[in-house]
Order: sequence, then structure tokens, then C-alpha cells
Amino acid sequence: MRNVNLYIAIMAGVTYLIRVLPLTLIRKPIRSRLVRSFLFYVPYVTLAVMTFPAIVEATQSPLAGALALAVGAVLAYLGAGLFPVAVSCCAVVLLVEALVL
Repeated sequence: MRNVNLYIAIMAGVTYLIRVLPLTLIRKPIRSRLVRSFLFYVPYVTLAVMTFPAIVEATQSPLAGALALAVGAVLAYLGAGLFPVAVSCCAVVLLVEALVL
């Protein structure tokens, strides 16, 4: 049990340092366009990395997930809102899984 408490303490320390060090070390505004661009896109990339595999694996057939992703991307590119895109993706998954399985 003692080791578990040590592991939790180390994880808490590492998490704390990751969040506090940038606040203490970087006091001036970031002027580099490259660093600012990198920091701007980090949340989007993180969300995409977590979401895209789940889209394909959440369905019974990876083909249904991939087709729904493609339809959703096209509709979003064309300017459709979140609700129509979500409903269309659900409909694509329903149709593909009904036809394939």
C-alpha cells in the first residue's frame, strides 16, 4: 500500500509541475510566430487524436464509422451546423450497418 501512495504523490507532483512551470518560467509574451502557432493548434490536435479513433471504433463496422466521418467532414465543410452533421452521421451509420450486417 505504501508504494501506491508514493506513485500517487509522484503523479501529482509531475502534473503540478507541468501546469506551474510554464506560468513561472514564461513571463514575457511569446513573440515567436512558430511557437504561437504551435500552441494555438495543440488543443485541436489533441481533440482530433482522441476523437477520430473513437469514431471508427464505436460502430460495429469500421466502414460505417469511416463513411460517417467522411459525410460529417463534407457537411461541416459545406457549412452545416452541429445538429445536422450529427444526425447525418448517425443516419449513415444506421444505413451502412443495416446494409452490411
